[in-house]
Amino acid sequence: MNKENIRLRVNKRDYQLEIAPNRLLLDVLRQDLGLTGSKRGCDDSSCGACTVLVDGEPQMACLMLAVSYQDCEITTIEGIACEGQLEPLQRAFCDEGGAQCGYCTPGMILTARHLLAHNPRPTDQEINEALSGNLCRCTGYVQIIASVRKAIELLEKQESGVAAAGQGG
Repeated sequence: MNKENIRLRVNKRDYQLEIAPNRLLLDVLRQDLGLTGSKRGCDDSSCGACTVLVDGEPQMACLMLAVSYQDCEITTIEGIACEGQLEPLQRAFCDEGGAQCGYCTPGMILTARHLLAHNPRPTDQEINEALSGNLCRCTGYVQIIASVRKAIELLEKQESGVAAAGQGG
């Protein structure tokens, strides 16, 4: 099969790749770029383990042809920490036990990140609905919901600290 030269923008970095046009984004991320946070779980978009953000929207990388996403900003779990520090959702999943075996955790965090970007104070029902495409076999979801709630608290503290610092002027 002929290969194509493509450019992917992943985690704010540009990558030039030569790949077969039928390569899935999940495989390119994991095998070519070494970004193994997104997992292969079902190959039919029913588990959410492969979730990445494409232009800020959660997408299942196990169904996406990499060549179709050249003009998009792709974010994986590896791309959300800032300067080596876990972001609030990542910290909350650690603190609240939302990351049990860890297999579903990257997809859960990226999906929750999208939710909180659009709804900073969701109800438990809204959290459940947002995460309904992400399956977890370990937690029973109680710790995952607690993790999202904790992240909301951390984000609110972070925002109030930024606001207070801005007023100290």
